[in-house]
Amino acid sequence: MPTDAKNEPHGSLTIRTLAMPADTNPAGDIFGGWVMSQLDIAGSIAAVEKVKGRVATVAVEAMTFIAPVKIGDVLCVYCYIKHIGNTSISIGIEAWVRRNRFNDRVKVTEGTFIYVALGDDGKKCRIER
Repeated sequence: MPTDAKNEPHGSLTIRTLAMPADTNPAGDIFGGWVMSQLDIAGSIAAVEKVKGRVATVAVEAMTFIAPVKIGDVLCVYCYIKHIGNTSISIGIEAWVRRNRFNDRVKVTEGTFIYVALGDDGKKCRIER
C-alpha cells in the first residue's frame, strides 16, 4: 500500500530494465511510449499474479511523467493493488530510475492501470477471491 514517504517506492519491485539508446527521442531522452509499455508489462505481471490467470489491459486511468528517463538509467517498476472488482483489477504503478546504475534513485513516472480478468475462452471472467 502507498505511504507518504517521498523517496521510497510504493509496492513491490516487479521489473527492472536498462534504458538503451534505441529507445530515445530526438532530444536524447527515452520515449514516453517505451516507459508506458514497461509500466503496462509490470502491471500485467502484478495483475496475473493476483488473479491467478490471464488479464488484458482495458484502461490507463492516470499516468504522470515526472522526470525524463535517460540512456543508461536502470528503470525499476513497482506495483501495488489499488482495487479488485468483480472482473477487473486496478494496479498502482511507480517507475523509479537509478541514474548511472548508482544508488541515486529518482521517481520518473506513476500511474494506475486497469486490467480485466480473462477466462480460457478469452472473455472477461469473475475474479475469484
